[in-house]
Amino acid sequence: MSGSHASIHDFDSEIDRTGTASLKYDARHSMFGETDVIPLWVADMDFAAPPAVPRALSRRAAHPVYGYTIYPDGLYESLADWLKQRHDWKIHRDWVMMCPGVVPSLHASIMAFTEPGEQVVVQPPVYFPFFSAVTSTGRQLAHNPLRLRNCRYGIDFDHLEQCAEGARLLLLCSPHNPVGRVWSRQELERILQVAERHDLTIFSDEIHADLAYPGNQHQVLSMLAEAAGNRVNVITAVAPSKTFNIPGLNLSVLVVPDPESRKKLTGVFDTMHVSASNPFSIVAFEAAYREGEAWLDELLVYLQKTRDFVAGYLSAHLPEIRFIEPEGTYLIWLDCRALMTASGMDDVQLRHFFVHEARVGMSPGTLFGEAGSGFMRMNIGAPRHIIEAALENIRKALSSSKLRTAPV
Repeated sequence: MSGSHASIHDFDSEIDRTGTASLKYDARHSMFGETDVIPLWVADMDFAAPPAVPRALSRRAAHPVYGYTIYPDGLYESLADWLKQRHDWKIHRDWVMMCPGVVPSLHASIMAFTEPGEQVVVQPPVYFPFFSAVTSTGRQLAHNPLRLRNCRYGIDFDHLEQCAEGARLLLLCSPHNPVGRVWSRQELERILQVAERHDLTIFSDEIHADLAYPGNQHQVLSMLAEAAGNRVNVITAVAPSKTFNIPGLNLSVLVVPDPESRKKLTGVFDTMHVSASNPFSIVAFEAAYREGEAWLDELLVYLQKTRDFVAGYLSAHLPEIRFIEPEGTYLIWLDCRALMTASGMDDVQLRHFFVHEARVGMSPGTLFGEAGSGFMRMNIGAPRHIIEAALENIRKALSSSKLRTAPV
């Protein structure tokens, strides 16, 4: 990271997103029943994209014809260059499948590599489309819950081994949303060993790969499999969407080394008749990967300071809320179980407290499965003073309510 030089990108200024058809802001009333809440829920950031992105979009918008669009060579080259430079992953062009977002890719992979009624392993608490993609396609969920010990989540490998016996596919979130783990090489190698023993295909959602904090190194699962001579079929989802804050453009990638797997996936996508190719998604994708690195390096420094600020604030002022330190992503998994126990609240009442008393809109942990009960997911991808204001709201609401049973 190049965080030693002075910052040239402004992450502190507040950008008014209301009235832009923003899900995060303009859907507050439908989501929370309130418009006057600080929205820290859906996973996009409140920062302007890297300057190269709006420049490229403006140039393309200036051409007045917005017709059907192909994927140009530069698109593939920018992706390959980025993965080689940031992750030392050398990919071949024919491995790359352009896709209309990670969630459609998740559905397509389930349909390509499993049959109705077969089991798919998920590791809750996890990004909620992992559940719906399995159940809506007529497959069965095999839950391999993550284990929380000493404020850090890990994988229950003995239980994973049991789950794998009857399953065809594992959905891996790496780095993990919402718990923020950046899985170690050793953990990922053990996953590959389990998958190889049980002939499991792995869908590895690595769209937060570029957002690992210092001291944590994202490991590309497909690279590890190749290095070990492992025969596991790994389907990797990558995208510029989280890295550069352009998720609304809906262009993502599956990297699929196995030709037979690409054929199966192409067959599924062909039945959907959808395309991610449009005049704006392709130019933003390429501009972000080609010219966004300096912006990203500064963003990571900013997010780390915000993460550490939240940790300090909770420790000093809100000890009822336990901080689960994220190793990656701009999402923080807040353990509110002590607050619930002290106040006698359930999950519905917990959400009500944050929304209607603290005026902070976060994602309730129950969205991410039963293992999320007692937790809330906070998005810190916003100017730091916004995050501070949200925490102040929570502190004041807690102090003025009858939820605290004793002074802290």
